[in-house]
Amino acid sequence: MTTTLDEAFSIDHLLTDEERGWRDRARAFATDRIRPVIEQDFEDKHFRRELVAELGALGVLGMHLKDEGCAGAGAVSYGLVCHELEAADSGWRTFVSVQGSLAMSAISKFGSDEQKAEWLPAMARGERIGCFALTEPDGGSDPAAMRTRARRDGDDWVISGSKRWIGLAALADLAVVWAATDDGVRGFVVPTTSPGFAATAIDGKLSMRASVQCDVMLDEVRVPASAMLPDARGLSGPFSCLNEARYGIVWGAMGAARDCLEVSIERATTREVFGRPIGATQLIQEKLANMLVEYEKGLLLALHLGRLKEAGRLTPTQISVGKLNSVREALAIAREARTILGGDGITNAFPVMRHMANLESVRTYEGTDEIHTLVLGRALTGLTAFA
Repeated sequence: MTTTLDEAFSIDHLLTDEERGWRDRARAFATDRIRPVIEQDFEDKHFRRELVAELGALGVLGMHLKDEGCAGAGAVSYGLVCHELEAADSGWRTFVSVQGSLAMSAISKFGSDEQKAEWLPAMARGERIGCFALTEPDGGSDPAAMRTRARRDGDDWVISGSKRWIGLAALADLAVVWAATDDGVRGFVVPTTSPGFAATAIDGKLSMRASVQCDVMLDEVRVPASAMLPDARGLSGPFSCLNEARYGIVWGAMGAARDCLEVSIERATTREVFGRPIGATQLIQEKLANMLVEYEKGLLLALHLGRLKEAGRLTPTQISVGKLNSVREALAIAREARTILGGDGITNAFPVMRHMANLESVRTYEGTDEIHTLVLGRALTGLTAFA
């Protein structure tokens, strides 16, 4: 008698009814709307924009925010939604992160009442798409060295520079642009229809193919003074938004890992070699057991961080622990799953290679392994080793 993954490891008794409701709704959406088309969308490099409004109707866009039109859900509920969406495809969890944890969070945390009223309800409904323009072509790990600048010109600001790997920019209605000024780094809400704003989707990607990442050029983009986020000063502004997105990754990457593990279990119990299922061999059972242990640990860590976040006690260092662990272990699980699937594991008959490719992007964005390692090293020693 086989034991399902949910039976082998269940956290249901640790969740509230509301949290289980969010999870179940997100799982149903992923099952019904993403999974049937994702392999072809990945192959075709196609982002299904029509699903954005459906995600808005589901209530998951900016769901952790308490602004008008937002669900005001808890951190664990949001994490569980990220978990379910990334189990279908990292690109869709990425969309929810860019929209809610980055663009909407920036406006919610630092925007004026007018900016919040203009953008957040429509973004929560999926009627407007936002992007978060921080990373630049010369590197994303050192935003203090950004070259994009904004200068005052009468009552306006004029922004010039370039950004790279900006999720959704070619589809977005607004960009939260971070630029250096004489008063330090400031954020601006820039409509993408502004003259001088141009976003070009990056082609040739072997990862995140069902998602959109872009190069952005800002050529003397003029915005009124009211476009500035009034309460964001310095890099603490964008960093606080990045931590919101990193938190979602802690849960999301484990969703991709779960999908790979479930596929591996199914394959191990149905494929026969030498007259018996491959799952009847000790080597395959060891692989499955090790994968389960790392998945369990990762999900329990995510839940622990979620409870800390809800209590207002979650620190950036703790988020780095979660991001580093979840993505690293999810990749290891995906790679082990591929070996269990044999040659068929490299085909799109199974989701494993797609998850593996996507996770390589997740490993890089919102802080590379190296950056999070140095964050932890600094916390342990009190010494900075970034330079």
